[in-house]
Amino acid sequence: MSAESHNDHGHAGPGYASPAVAREQPPEKFVYVASLYEGTGIDRPDFIAVVDVDRGSSTFGQIVHRTEMPNVGDELHHFGWNACSSACHSQLRRDTMIVPGMRSSRLHIVDISDPRAPRIKNVIEGEEVKEKLGLSAPHTVHCMPGDIVTISMLGDAEGNTPGGFAVLDARDFTVAERWEREPDGLEFMYDFWYQPRQNTLISSEWAAPNTFLDGFNPADVAAGKYGRRLHFWDLERRAKVQTIDLGDEGLIPLEIRWQHDPDSAQGFVGATLSSNIIHFGRDNGSWGVSKAIDVANEELEGWPLEGGVPGLITDLVLSLDDKDLFFSNWLHGDVRHYDVSDPADPRLRSQVWLGGLLGRDGGHPKAPGPLNGGPQMIQNSLDGDRVYVTNSLFSTWDNQFYPGIKGWLTKLDRQPDGTYALDPDFFVDFHEQAEGARPHEIHLPGGDCTTEIFQ
Repeated sequence: MSAESHNDHGHAGPGYASPAVAREQPPEKFVYVASLYEGTGIDRPDFIAVVDVDRGSSTFGQIVHRTEMPNVGDELHHFGWNACSSACHSQLRRDTMIVPGMRSSRLHIVDISDPRAPRIKNVIEGEEVKEKLGLSAPHTVHCMPGDIVTISMLGDAEGNTPGGFAVLDARDFTVAERWEREPDGLEFMYDFWYQPRQNTLISSEWAAPNTFLDGFNPADVAAGKYGRRLHFWDLERRAKVQTIDLGDEGLIPLEIRWQHDPDSAQGFVGATLSSNIIHFGRDNGSWGVSKAIDVANEELEGWPLEGGVPGLITDLVLSLDDKDLFFSNWLHGDVRHYDVSDPADPRLRSQVWLGGLLGRDGGHPKAPGPLNGGPQMIQNSLDGDRVYVTNSLFSTWDNQFYPGIKGWLTKLDRQPDGTYALDPDFFVDFHEQAEGARPHEIHLPGGDCTTEIFQ
């Protein structure tokens, strides 16, 4: 859809007309957090936690509702909406969350008509997805124009490669089809983002589910079992048009954050194992990449691998005005904030230590002791003033790198000088409040920086 046609018809559907309109929304009063028992040894279903983040509330910092999944063993990971800002001409309402289980391949259809008390209205069993599409291990969920929900799938029906994209009909949540029209050359899959005005979708790579489900083996990297490429797709034709091999500086490129400006043809990707932020952009018709930020490995006594401890950039988020980039170094233990007003010249503004392996944990005054795990999933509020942080990555990886990990959620607040600092009053101890559950992805009830894409 062209910018002209969008402007001519206005914004009538769910979500927001522009990033500027989204930024003007009132502050969130609660957040949704994927909460996992998988990997803890506790035989209970994973759940979506509703956490009160309204500072004036009597239940501030508490889990005020749980939406339990019907089964044990899903491993909830990432989730998303039936409709968002890109569905600007849809008749749909943003009233449903699609909550996948990474291990089970189930797709939970969750009614959020009452936003404070989500309820499960349907479950698509993993076997149905495997049988109809030949895919498993759902990851990123994005609403897309045309009343569809597209989900990146990390494996085939047996948990090997290649992965692909599953499509649900956003009107009745039936399993519709595979998104890609020409799967040739597709192998690894992970995250994706798209920009309608650029007629482009970009996807990244992790590994086959059978490679990562039981934990991380460094030998698998040398054996080529982990990804290092970005793929660019023609959005209308649903066909891949360019692949870029990032080489050793782009090992395991996971989270993709395109700029929110709908006219933008650039953004960032976190190369997790290489611990680099990669900038991508289009110039003269083709896509190119460059290293924007490098996180150096750190020496640590007793660390078993050569070259020191990588930061392990496991998540990043870009503010809606495209000026502030935040990312987490899960193994080092810090959340970094860069001014990326000039994407070619990122400038470090803030750095907050929360757990990690390096012994620099700044702690939290409301925590019972030193923080364990490291900062992992992060989310930025629509107005840009708050950054929420959880500490669980993936069950087997948690157990491998942080034995005995205990889950927590905290946040950083924007300061008068534009930097970010820990909120000393907000700390959700999942180990106590949720009997040992581990918190993963965070979403805001009205959409956020990782769900909203604009026409």
